[in-house]
Amino acid sequence: MSELEAIYAVWLREFRVYLREKERVISSFISPILWLVAFGSGVGTSVSLQDPIYKGIPYQNFIYPGVLSMSLLFTAIFYGVYIIWDRKLDFLKEVLVAPVSRSSVFIGKMIGGCTDVMLQSVILLILGVVIGMPITPLVFLYSLLILLLISVAMVSLGLVMGSNLTNQEAFGLVMNFVIWPLFFFSGALFPVSNLPSWLLVITQINPLTYGVDALRGAILGVQEFSMLKDFSVLIGFSLLMIWLGIISFGRMQQSK
Repeated sequence: MSELEAIYAVWLREFRVYLREKERVISSFISPILWLVAFGSGVGTSVSLQDPIYKGIPYQNFIYPGVLSMSLLFTAIFYGVYIIWDRKLDFLKEVLVAPVSRSSVFIGKMIGGCTDVMLQSVILLILGVVIGMPITPLVFLYSLLILLLISVAMVSLGLVMGSNLTNQEAFGLVMNFVIWPLFFFSGALFPVSNLPSWLLVITQINPLTYGVDALRGAILGVQEFSMLKDFSVLIGFSLLMIWLGIISFGRMQQSK
């Protein structure tokens, strides 16, 4: 039970930190609301989706799954910076010398980050209902499952980055280098069909593309790929990031 208790203790600490940082909670909703209102309603008035499978779908509705993924992506990956802060406060040193495996520490951190992200996702899904998105109770639960898979992968990615970097400046540079390509080449703002061949290749190797596509299929009922392919990529990428995270935490114990 010591490993389970360690996971719970790390998760509880991360959750309490999240609840204390009210500014962080509030600011996490500002960006997606601006994208939906300013970009979706403003730019959307001059955008007409030509792809037959999206015909008749308002642009604001089209980008809503992408905005959900964007909000999750930013929050999840930025969570990795807390590893650097914990290291500077010597909290991480105390955790790493505890008689528990590094994998338990990583899993506790990862679950803590996913909890933060999923609370944010629930509120954004409720916001979607308020602004008229076709979200039924079943769609709501289905979307949460997809968002959970994305959050596991992206929180783990953020933790891998944080465990391998030693200062916030470096993390910020790497984070921007990772986040923006993941977002812009995911089909969040445009259909991935009928793209130039070079751009199509980039979108198809981007794991977030399949998360956005799965959300669009769940919420709007239209998607570019099969749901089986979307889930397969998301699960495979999540397992890969968890594996890399456990390895990174193990190495961090030896080198920090």
